Amino acid sequence: MPRPSGAPSATATQLSLDELRAEAMQWGRRPRAFGTWYVTEHMVRAMRAYGWTIIVGALGQPILYLLGLAVGLAALIDAPITQNGVEVSYLVFVAPALLMTAAISVASEEFSYPVMAGFKWRRYFFGFSATGLSPGQIAGGVVAGASARIIVVVVAYYLFLWLFQAVPNPETGWLTIPIGLLAGLAFGIPYMAYAASITDDKGQVALVQRFIFMPMFLFSGTFYPLATLPLWLQWIGWVSPLWHATELGRIATYGLPVDPFAIVIHVGYLLLLSIGGYAIGRRIFQRRLGA
Repeated sequence: MPRPSGAPSATATQLSLDELRAEAMQWGRRPRAFGTWYVTEHMVRAMRAYGWTIIVGALGQPILYLLGLAVGLAALIDAPITQNGVEVSYLVFVAPALLMTAAISVASEEFSYPVMAGFKWRRYFFGFSATGLSPGQIAGGVVAGASARIIVVVVAYYLFLWLFQAVPNPETGWLTIPIGLLAGLAFGIPYMAYAASITDDKGQVALVQRFIFMPMFLFSGTFYPLATLPLWLQWIGWVSPLWHATELGRIATYGLPVDPFAIVIHVGYLLLLSIGGYAIGRRIFQRRLGA
């Protein structure tokens, strides 16, 4: 049967190998360019499954803590807290520490079981890796997704601190929001690297909560100046991202006087934990994803 006039031939519609390769590269260029944000979108969408707990935690936790301190404990502590020659009320003293603790608490949730699920239980990281996404983009998306939740929590916490008049210097107090984000990342990103290395869940996350998070919360100058502790316990605060972030928060909220070099040390230490943790975590993602 003769071929109809004007109909394309089989050879005309058949693409060459080079053309197919170019088309595949074109389709893969967008995931490679925006891969981190695709992973971020997935992580944020996955939070909808427990979105009500995020809202309740972001709003309920500061209310309970601040009511307990402002109406309860602070009412019993009449004497002001003195640190570096500055006297402030107990509520003003403890408020930045509570905000930083909230940020780190969220980080401990988002960088633990969700990371383990991506490798072990739901294994969606392997699905991401099967596309044009690199392990670095996957790790970066996890960090960005967790950062979105941390920001929501610290903003809500700061607003409640302001409403409870726990921020004497609001013109600089808002800096506790980026400081809180940095605190969460300084604790969470190294935690992500550790969670990514776990191949067999034997309660390691529970051990981190009990023997790292809780001692850090209790012995990082949260409820009293770190200098009041014996020297053999002060080292917990020195290595804790919570203490460094809390000191920065107190500088921002009520002008705690410190040497400018101390500010550099606090910020530098938090950045070192964040960047160093990401470098290690990225290598672990690459190893486990076979990239």
